[in-house]
Amino acid sequence: MPFSILLGTPFAIFGAFLALYVARLFSVSYESNVFAQISLVMLIAMAAKNAILIVEFAKMEFDKGLSLFEAAVKAARLRFRPILMTAFSFILGVFPLVLASGAGAEARKVMGMALLGGMSLATILGVFFYPMLFVFIGKTAKYEQKRELEKTPDMSS
Repeated sequence: MPFSILLGTPFAIFGAFLALYVARLFSVSYESNVFAQISLVMLIAMAAKNAILIVEFAKMEFDKGLSLFEAAVKAARLRFRPILMTAFSFILGVFPLVLASGAGAEARKVMGMALLGGMSLATILGVFFYPMLFVFIGKTAKYEQKRELEKTPDMSS
């Protein structure tokens, strides 16, 4: 299941670059610099954390006997609120960076814009795509079929 978590992280990276691109239309100071790269590392961690919240819960439900789809839907429904709470608190926490002024403000603005855009897009897309990626990877790896084979007793003896 780690692959379904890893597939969710590009949403955050794309959101960061999209936010920097749009902000660059208004000010040339929004460029991909070392502060944007630090933001990308933070975004990968935050997006992976959100994906882990859903995928780990879905895996536990799947291990209890639910189908991949049912487990993903139940995990998405039960983990939706905690993901939104942590994402909104993170987004609101970095919002002052976007509005920074004074000495060193340009660096903080770049970091804030990348974090704001990346986390926003990762949250909006992630709550829908993380469960879908769980089901996709599970069906690709044939987890349901493997579980059924483990349940059936061996008749060859």
